[in-house]
Amino acid sequence: MNTVVHAPELKRALTLPLVVLYGVGVTVGAGIYVLIGLTAGKAGVHAPVSFVFAAIVVAFSAASFAELAGRLPLSAGEVAYVRAGFRSPGASLVVGLMVVLSATVSSAAISVGAAGYILEFLSLPEAMITAAVVVFMAAIAAYGIMESVTFAGLCTVIEVLGLLTIVAAGLYFDPRLPLRFGEVLPDLAGAGAWHGVLGATLLAFFAFVGFEDIVNLAEEVREPKRTLPWAIFLTLGVSTLIYVLVVSVSVLSVSTSELSASRAPLGLVFNRISGYPPDAISSIAIVATLNGVIVQIIMASRVLYGLGKQGAVPAVFGRVSRTTRTPVFATFTVAGAILLLALFVPLQSLAEMTSRVVLVIFMIVNAALVALKLRGEPAPADAFTVGVWVPVLGSVVCAAALASDFLLS
Repeated sequence: MNTVVHAPELKRALTLPLVVLYGVGVTVGAGIYVLIGLTAGKAGVHAPVSFVFAAIVVAFSAASFAELAGRLPLSAGEVAYVRAGFRSPGASLVVGLMVVLSATVSSAAISVGAAGYILEFLSLPEAMITAAVVVFMAAIAAYGIMESVTFAGLCTVIEVLGLLTIVAAGLYFDPRLPLRFGEVLPDLAGAGAWHGVLGATLLAFFAFVGFEDIVNLAEEVREPKRTLPWAIFLTLGVSTLIYVLVVSVSVLSVSTSELSASRAPLGLVFNRISGYPPDAISSIAIVATLNGVIVQIIMASRVLYGLGKQGAVPAVFGRVSRTTRTPVFATFTVAGAILLLALFVPLQSLAEMTSRVVLVIFMIVNAALVALKLRGEPAPADAFTVGVWVPVLGSVVCAAALASDFLLS
């Protein structure tokens, strides 16, 4: 008698707390620890407002992703959304490759940021440290989804505690600091200040890249129609609150010129606030940036896996290891691309490139949801839904952010 051997599938093991930790980990780790200095260099003391603007741009797209995740709970989510919305395999393939590109470039930027903090402790060539970061994180990602996401979750707890420590230190050592929070608001008549705020919004937007990665865990999440929308909104809310508090404390405690010049900006902030050595915060920053690298590797490899499974790219990308139950070939392909970018492209260029690619992806995904709604295709009865005006505004604000970047660059 012939025995049918089924190809291994992804393991459905993740619950809401783990998915939120994953989302906050990739979002917070990818942004605040790496880009606070660059953002402060552009927007000055008004940098917190750039983060608020970036959060507004993201919010509409977050709502669209929350509905689409319930409609189509699949790996390579953006690919599935565009295919369903436009009924175009070509358009969905382009978006899928753009998602892989954005995650790869983002992970390269975070790897460079991680090396900057590690250099505070080790006198080794930066390229060697960067390579070690990428290879080690890829190995963990390939080992298993529960292991890699649990590792990411633990890193998230550590990195959030580090950020809260900076806020608490600022309030403890300078109790009058909250009274100065109004200083971060630009004068309505100050054209120069607003120019800086808007110019830094693209960099701040990079700090929110990550919430959309959650949808690509759909085939590894329990009850995805209920879990994914909650995870998206919780991730966005927690990340925004943390960003505004930490950036406000930082720019009010350290000159923005010093922040922008530092390779380990949050270690500098903690040292200036408390007088204590920056080693503890720099150590936490290493954990945070490593976390950002691994979650982006997980996301990009899952998108390649989904594309391979759907036949849009060579089938080898859609193969799952029987031992680890992860897409090993896709994982190490992504890691190789990350390493090349990290070694040869400057940090600010990587961050801005990521933001531009993600904004285009968001525009297309929002438009796909508009198309689904205009055709009258109903969402599942138990899925989260939004009015058609939400994805329309989502596309408009993303286009406006891209136009603003073009005009101000």
